[in-house]
Amino acid sequence: MQKSIHSREYITVVKKLREAREAAGLTQAEAAENLAKPQSYISKIERGERRIDVVELSKLATLYRQKMEYFLND
Repeated sequence: MQKSIHSREYITVVKKLREAREAAGLTQAEAAENLAKPQSYISKIERGERRIDVVELSKLATLYRQKMEYFLND
């Protein structure tokens, strides 16, 4: 069995990012377009293939109309 490279906390952040995007009524393509990124950028984040830093998290939080705390609290 392969061990995850991400902590439980990071997996929770990724899950909340997807939920927030969907609650904002955005597709991956629409979210990426708003950030001037390819759709694969959002897809890789949501699949845990691409780690995000605090600046990227802040941009996504703003786009999804959420406070940063939403993503950081269980």
